[in-house]
Parts: sequence; C-alpha cells; structure tokens
Amino acid sequence: MRWWSGAWMIAGTVVLAACGTSAGGGSTGATGAASTPGSSSAGPSSPAPTGPSANPSGESPSASATAPSPPARHCAAGHAQISVAPGDAVERRLCVRPGTVVSLVLRPRTDDKRWQGVNTSAPVFVLASGWRLDADGTAHASLRCAGTRGGEAEVTALAKAPDVAGAARTAFTLHVSVMPYATQG
Repeated sequence: MRWWSGAWMIAGTVVLAACGTSAGGGSTGATGAASTPGSSSAGPSSPAPTGPSANPSGESPSASATAPSPPARHCAAGHAQISVAPGDAVERRLCVRPGTVVSLVLRPRTDDKRWQGVNTSAPVFVLASGWRLDADGTAHASLRCAGTRGGEAEVTALAKAPDVAGAARTAFTLHVSVMPYATQG
C-alpha cells in the first residue's frame, strides 16, 4: 500500500467522524436550527425552533453545508405547527415522527407576490393536502407524514405576482425528516 492511500484513508475516517458530530454555535433544538421565540410550535407544549442555522458569517448555508439531522428524541410527534411570517428564514428544518400531521401557516407576504401552493419532493414520506388561501393572503396547508417509514422530503411553498406571466417560484422550503421509532429485537 502506498503512503498516500493510507493518508486518504485516515482523512476519510476523520471526515466521517466529523459528520457524526454537531457543529457548535447557537442554540439548537428539535429541528437543528436556531430557536426563534414565538415563531412556531410543535406538539402541545414543546416549541419547534424554526430560525436559520447558526452561521457566524451571516451567509446562507449551501445544501452541502447544512447541519446534520437532529437526534430522534427531539422530533415532534402527533401534531406540529410551523408559521412563516415575512422576514423569516426562507429555509427551515423539521424533524417529526411517523404519522405526524404538520400544519403549515404562510402569513401574507409584504411584496407584490401571493402564495400559490405547496409541493413535496417525496409524497411517500410527506404528503401535502388541504391547501387553503384566506382573503387576507394567509395560506394554510396540511402536511401528513409517512405512517411507519422514515425518510426525508422537501416541501416548497410557491409564490407569484398575480399580474405577471410565468410560473410561480419557490419562496419557502421546509426540509422534513421523518425519523421512525426505534424497534427492539
């Protein structure tokens, strides 16, 4: 074995070990994101943090630089509510248990765009249903998570100016991780 192949094996081991640890900085909670008081709730009494990931540079993280999944014990179960208001982060993370129903509330936008709908990247894990747009511009959607399986899906909320031609664009993304319960045996 050549010396450089041994160095690559050691470097690979160090990278894999680092992937299993959480990045320091900021307070993290059920979604692996910094907590913003009063912005959302998960379950009957536990808050679900929904702010941006802790990043001292102030830049938004790339898809490859996002935080690892949170421990399963911090996942919402049963019912959760995510509320998105103008000025909130355009990406959030949420960890849920199988069978959880997430109520997504999109507050009226302050620009000329209006909410158009939600899409999911993996309907087998997270199914979007119950789309409703109120007269004041508030949008509601129900996200039903897989009953027994674990997986991940991206839920995107689309927005578009009503008097402009063209397709609606992604204005908000919710990364949902469905973490199954541990089995014994």
